[in-house]
Amino acid sequence: MSSHQIIYIVFGFVIALALVFDLGLLNKKNQTVSIKTAFIQTLFWVVLAFGFFGFMWLQESKTAAIEYISAYLMEWSLSIDNIFVFILIFSAFHVKEKYYGRVLLIGILMAIVFRILFITVGVALVEKAAWVLYIFGGFLVYTGYSMFTAKEEKEFKPHENKVYKFLSKFLPITLEDFGGKYVVRQNKKPVYTILFVVVIILSVTDLVFALDSIPAVMGISRDSLVIYTSNIFAVLGLRSLFFLLRGAVDKFHYLPQGIAIVLVFIGVKMLGEHFVAQWISKNAMTFVSLGVIVVCIAGSIFYSMYHKKLDK
Repeated sequence: MSSHQIIYIVFGFVIALALVFDLGLLNKKNQTVSIKTAFIQTLFWVVLAFGFFGFMWLQESKTAAIEYISAYLMEWSLSIDNIFVFILIFSAFHVKEKYYGRVLLIGILMAIVFRILFITVGVALVEKAAWVLYIFGGFLVYTGYSMFTAKEEKEFKPHENKVYKFLSKFLPITLEDFGGKYVVRQNKKPVYTILFVVVIILSVTDLVFALDSIPAVMGISRDSLVIYTSNIFAVLGLRSLFFLLRGAVDKFHYLPQGIAIVLVFIGVKMLGEHFVAQWISKNAMTFVSLGVIVVCIAGSIFYSMYHKKLDK
């Protein structure tokens, strides 16, 4: 059995146990999640992700482990941006707070399935046509520039959402939640509640974010093991991070700029990889990438907090 196969088995086993613990012991149905519980859950997923980093360091290689933690931190920071959009979606569709946990859980599990498919296609595409990486690199530079220069978020209008329009065109939809149900029967026919709509919108929204994040991770590592594990760990921790940060997400005003700089850096690295490799070894570049990610994300968060204090 190869080292990769052992890591995949351990990863699957750890995720299965973690989900049982997280969902079975730390959550109760239709109960509002407190800040304390959210902190414990977030800490649980972060410690688990860093524990897996240590396992990869010992089982695989130092380079693979550094690539994994770099990719995880990249995805984790991007997920904070997701949270702001999730808050807008819940607010726009008037979802009751006690249903947030259930809706997020199903939406995130669906998002993981979509991401696995997306990653599989992306990795296969790059293996058959390496020049696709240059498209990814150019896309990241453009995305980073657009994110850095963006002024304000557009107002989210639920009934103008493309996913909502598509669903309402083919499915009978009610704006009620019917006590937390996703499908009810009216006149002997299935009718889909607003919670069902929100779950689908959350899943599709995450997939849209994946159009940025997965190419960014591929700019850090080509190893499918690193890409899969970093993505899944980051996405699984998204639910608890949502409850922890939903009241403070507006305080990270400059985080998008920090993320934008990282995306541009990774995009430029992908575009100039052939020339960079002549001057800097892969191992050294891995540490440089980790340093840039940590400095930009941490710097933008601290600057946001500092700027917030000056405004008071």
